Amino acid sequence: MGHDFRSIVTAVLLAGFAACSASAQTAAPPPVGSAGPTPDNAILLTIFLKHDQSRPLSELNAQLTKQGFYKAFPPDGMEVLSWYVTMGIGQVITLRLPASRIREVNRVLEDTAWGSYRTEFYPTYDYKSAGVAAHDKAK
Repeated sequence: MGHDFRSIVTAVLLAGFAACSASAQTAAPPPVGSAGPTPDNAILLTIFLKHDQSRPLSELNAQLTKQGFYKAFPPDGMEVLSWYVTMGIGQVITLRLPASRIREVNRVLEDTAWGSYRTEFYPTYDYKSAGVAAHDKAK
Protein backbone atom coordinates (compact mmCIF):
# COMPACT_ATOMS: atom_id res chain seq x y z
CA MET A 1 0.00 0.00 0.00
CA GLY A 2 2.81 2.46 0.88
CA HIS A 3 4.38 1.92 -2.52
CA ASP A 4 1.06 2.62 -4.33
CA PHE A 5 0.53 5.78 -2.25
CA ARG A 6 4.01 7.05 -3.09
CA SER A 7 3.37 6.37 -6.79
CA ILE A 8 0.13 8.33 -6.67
CA VAL A 9 1.74 11.22 -4.78
CA THR A 10 4.64 11.27 -7.24
CA ALA A 11 2.24 11.32 -10.21
CA VAL A 12 0.20 14.16 -8.67
CA LEU A 13 3.34 16.19 -7.93
CA LEU A 14 4.73 15.67 -11.43
CA ALA A 15 1.42 16.71 -12.99
CA GLY A 16 1.32 19.80 -10.78
CA PHE A 17 4.89 20.74 -11.57
CA ALA A 18 4.25 20.21 -15.29
CA ALA A 19 1.22 22.50 -15.10
CA CYS A 20 3.21 25.13 -13.19
CA SER A 21 6.05 24.82 -15.68
CA ALA A 22 3.70 25.22 -18.65
CA SER A 23 2.06 28.31 -17.19
CA ALA A 24 5.43 29.74 -16.14
CA GLN A 25 6.54 29.67 -19.77
CA THR A 26 3.71 32.04 -20.76
CA ALA A 27 3.82 34.48 -17.83
CA ALA A 28 6.63 35.86 -15.70
CA PRO A 29 6.56 34.48 -12.15
CA PRO A 30 5.97 36.92 -9.29
CA PRO A 31 9.03 38.00 -7.32
CA VAL A 32 9.98 35.54 -4.59
CA GLY A 33 8.03 36.20 -1.42
CA SER A 34 5.43 38.43 -3.10
CA ALA A 35 2.52 36.03 -3.60
CA GLY A 36 0.20 35.20 -0.75
CA PRO A 37 -2.08 32.16 -0.71
CA THR A 38 -5.52 32.74 -2.22
CA PRO A 39 -8.42 30.31 -2.83
CA ASP A 40 -7.32 29.84 -6.45
CA ASN A 41 -3.60 29.29 -5.90
CA ALA A 42 -3.23 27.84 -2.41
CA ILE A 43 -1.97 24.37 -1.66
CA LEU A 44 -1.43 22.64 1.65
CA LEU A 45 1.95 21.07 2.27
CA THR A 46 2.70 18.76 5.19
CA ILE A 47 6.38 18.63 6.07
CA PHE A 48 8.00 15.96 8.25
CA LEU A 49 11.21 17.13 9.90
CA LYS A 50 12.67 13.86 11.16
CA HIS A 51 15.29 14.59 13.80
CA ASP A 52 18.68 12.92 14.01
CA GLN A 53 18.27 10.71 17.09
CA SER A 54 22.00 10.01 17.28
CA ARG A 55 22.63 13.57 18.51
CA PRO A 56 21.38 15.34 21.67
CA LEU A 57 18.59 17.89 21.35
CA SER A 58 20.80 20.74 22.55
CA GLU A 59 23.22 20.04 19.70
CA LEU A 60 20.40 19.91 17.13
CA ASN A 61 18.93 23.19 18.39
CA ALA A 62 22.35 24.88 18.31
CA GLN A 63 22.78 23.82 14.68
CA LEU A 64 19.30 25.11 13.78
CA THR A 65 20.11 28.46 15.39
CA LYS A 66 23.49 28.67 13.65
CA GLN A 67 21.88 27.92 10.26
CA GLY A 68 19.09 30.48 10.86
CA PHE A 69 16.20 28.00 10.74
CA TYR A 70 13.72 29.95 12.89
CA LYS A 71 14.58 33.25 11.17
CA ALA A 72 13.90 31.81 7.70
CA PHE A 73 11.14 29.25 8.31
CA PRO A 74 8.36 29.58 7.49
CA PRO A 75 8.90 32.14 4.75
CA ASP A 76 6.76 35.29 4.97
CA GLY A 77 3.31 34.97 3.42
CA MET A 78 2.89 31.28 4.22
CA GLU A 79 0.23 30.32 6.74
CA VAL A 80 1.13 27.77 9.42
CA LEU A 81 -1.95 25.59 9.91
CA SER A 82 -0.31 23.22 12.40
CA TRP A 83 3.12 22.61 13.91
CA TYR A 84 3.44 19.58 16.16
CA VAL A 85 6.21 17.63 17.78
CA THR A 86 5.61 13.94 17.19
CA MET A 87 7.63 11.91 19.67
CA GLY A 88 10.03 9.52 17.98
CA ILE A 89 9.75 11.36 14.65
CA GLY A 90 10.38 15.07 15.07
CA GLN A 91 8.23 17.95 13.85
CA VAL A 92 5.20 17.76 11.56
CA ILE A 93 4.17 21.07 10.00
CA THR A 94 1.31 21.88 7.64
CA LEU A 95 1.55 25.10 5.64
CA ARG A 96 -0.87 26.85 3.30
CA LEU A 97 1.04 28.56 0.48
CA PRO A 98 0.79 29.55 -3.16
CA ALA A 99 1.79 26.63 -5.38
CA SER A 100 4.29 28.90 -7.12
CA ARG A 101 6.30 29.19 -3.87
CA ILE A 102 6.87 25.48 -3.18
CA ARG A 103 10.49 25.71 -4.34
CA GLU A 104 11.07 28.51 -1.81
CA VAL A 105 9.97 26.25 1.07
CA ASN A 106 12.26 23.51 -0.15
CA ARG A 107 15.27 25.84 -0.44
CA VAL A 108 14.74 27.34 3.03
CA LEU A 109 14.71 23.86 4.55
CA GLU A 110 17.73 22.73 2.53
CA ASP A 111 19.68 25.77 3.72
CA THR A 112 18.58 25.83 7.36
CA ALA A 113 17.22 22.45 8.52
CA TRP A 114 19.44 19.86 6.88
CA GLY A 115 21.88 18.33 9.32
CA SER A 116 19.40 18.47 12.19
CA TYR A 117 16.49 17.01 10.22
CA ARG A 118 15.74 14.76 7.28
CA THR A 119 12.83 16.25 5.36
CA GLU A 120 9.76 14.69 3.75
CA PHE A 121 7.06 16.63 1.89
CA TYR A 122 3.45 15.62 1.30
CA PRO A 123 0.81 17.59 -0.61
CA THR A 124 -2.21 17.67 1.68
CA TYR A 125 -5.88 18.58 1.59
CA ASP A 126 -8.52 19.18 4.23
CA TYR A 127 -10.88 16.19 4.37
CA LYS A 128 -12.37 16.82 7.81
CA SER A 129 -15.82 18.06 6.72
CA ALA A 130 -16.21 15.29 4.11
CA GLY A 131 -15.06 12.61 6.54
CA VAL A 132 -17.35 13.81 9.34
CA ALA A 133 -20.29 14.07 6.91
CA ALA A 134 -19.70 10.51 5.68
CA HIS A 135 -19.51 9.28 9.28
CA ASP A 136 -22.73 11.09 10.23
CA LYS A 137 -24.54 9.75 7.15
CA ALA A 138 -23.45 6.19 7.94
CA LYS A 139 -25.04 6.26 11.41
